[in-house]
Amino acid sequence: MTGFGVQVRDLTVRYGPTTALDQVSFEIRPGVITGLLGRNGSGKTTFLSVAAAFRRGTSGAVLVDGEDPWENARVMGGTCLVRESGDVVADEPITENLRFLAERRPTFDRATAESLLDRLEIDPSKRPDKLSRGQRSAFGVVVGVATRAPLTLLDEVHLGMDAPARYAFYDALLADWMAHPRTIVVSSHLIDEVERLLEDVVILDHGRVLAADDAATLREQGLTVTGPADEVDAFVTSRRVVARQTLGRTAQATVIGTAPDDEARARAAGLELGAVGLQDLFVHLTDHAGDRAAAPLTPQESR
Repeated sequence: MTGFGVQVRDLTVRYGPTTALDQVSFEIRPGVITGLLGRNGSGKTTFLSVAAAFRRGTSGAVLVDGEDPWENARVMGGTCLVRESGDVVADEPITENLRFLAERRPTFDRATAESLLDRLEIDPSKRPDKLSRGQRSAFGVVVGVATRAPLTLLDEVHLGMDAPARYAFYDALLADWMAHPRTIVVSSHLIDEVERLLEDVVILDHGRVLAADDAATLREQGLTVTGPADEVDAFVTSRRVVARQTLGRTAQATVIGTAPDDEARARAAGLELGAVGLQDLFVHLTDHAGDRAAAPLTPQESR
């Protein structure tokens, strides 16, 4: 199994006067773990709902494994969307939920589910609606991992889980994906925690795509420049500055985009260059100064 790929072309989704997604285009490669990152209200859940055929777009197209997922039995049968509490029958014991999933999901692995239940300390005799919020979230994680769907969509499933449970989830997800490769999309705002899982990243902001690339490439796009303020200003001329701090005569600027001669120029000017982590890059890209909309990465900046 290599998983389903997803192609998104000029997708727009409106709810009355609200535009949740505004002509977004990107691709999710089959067989990789993609991070869908964005602040609240960015359009993450709306996109996942369209990809899982829970709703239709207003215009544009989404193709899952080359086909429109809407009322498509083959594609829908290979897609699993898990939200915080999972795709479960709340008033039936967990053991009955596992039986139900095993009957209806051909890729569901009950042994994996039971192992994860034990690891996350969830009593299988309990009903989901009798679990704490954290345990309900953890059961959603069990469903998402054990279903092993060709397209697994995890929408903020970590909500309510404490740190040990979240890290157990990340470890289990990565191990199971390595043993059974498929396409996994992880929607999250806990970027520092999930970064190690991600091969590709899509960043949404207010219904638009700010960046869509492999994680390694995106990590290379941010650069901090520190040193005498006048030298920093000269170095960043004609670059996109997303943050700047000054302390006396020393300044630090965070810029998007790098050049082959950056290190040589920095040494000559007495400047220090530093890397920008994925979470810091996300924060800077989605930072709105007043009413200024965040600007997407240009092709030159994202390469």
